[in-house]
Amino acid sequence: MLLMKLALLQMAVGEQKQENLHHAWNMVKDAAQQGAQLAVLPEMFLCPYENESFVRSAEEAGGTAWQTLSRTAAENHIWLVGGSFPEKGGEHLYNTCFVFDPRGRQAARHRKMHLFDIDVEGRQSFRESDTFSAGNDVTVFDTEFGRIGVCICFDLRFPELAGLMTQRGAQMLVVPAAFNMTTGPVHWELLFRQRAVDNQLFTAGVAPARDEAASYVSYANSILCSPWGTVLARAGSDEACLLYDVDFSQNDAVRHQLPLLSAKRTDIYELCEKCK
Repeated sequence: MLLMKLALLQMAVGEQKQENLHHAWNMVKDAAQQGAQLAVLPEMFLCPYENESFVRSAEEAGGTAWQTLSRTAAENHIWLVGGSFPEKGGEHLYNTCFVFDPRGRQAARHRKMHLFDIDVEGRQSFRESDTFSAGNDVTVFDTEFGRIGVCICFDLRFPELAGLMTQRGAQMLVVPAAFNMTTGPVHWELLFRQRAVDNQLFTAGVAPARDEAASYVSYANSILCSPWGTVLARAGSDEACLLYDVDFSQNDAVRHQLPLLSAKRTDIYELCEKCK
């Protein structure tokens, strides 16, 4: 049995980019000292969740933030899913997650595919597409523990993407995310548990800690769910480091008991055509 000690780092995010970078480095270092082998930072760990901050904090791949994440992974000999930060790519900006291996080499890059454009009447309104362009990659990467899929926040609402990562061999879905106080209380746990049950794998969501004074208030509640849909670990609103030993053999056990992924599927569309 090969266990992976996972660290979900729910960090407080302030106004100062360099302070956020330094704080992230310290949290990863502390997690590694506690035995973590893969650490995950939140969505937009580099700056407040505001379109103006996205533009102000944007960097190209290979810039200061990228180099700091790479060095952090290498110095602590740890897999690092670097949350997300605003990435300059040509004439576009992307909400991007970079993944680094324990030698500091980039192992994956995911640009958020589904941008957060919502308008809940009387409550939450946000248009990420005012600043960001959408990515188009299904992102998985290999570790010595198993294959892991990565997506960002609003991507989790689209079951087809989780299904594609599962088809490509993902044993766990890691999701840097920043749900808000409108959608978080009703959908956060529901979505992570549902994607776990749909695909019979682990799901992990990592959010910024809650700052009630911010213009966009994170729901926080970073979470880890089992392939059975059980909540294994969950933070509250404050800064936290959740440590958990993940056993990917649980995926196989659940899939053996409920062989959904290998089952012969009924083609509903073909069936409907025959009924016309």
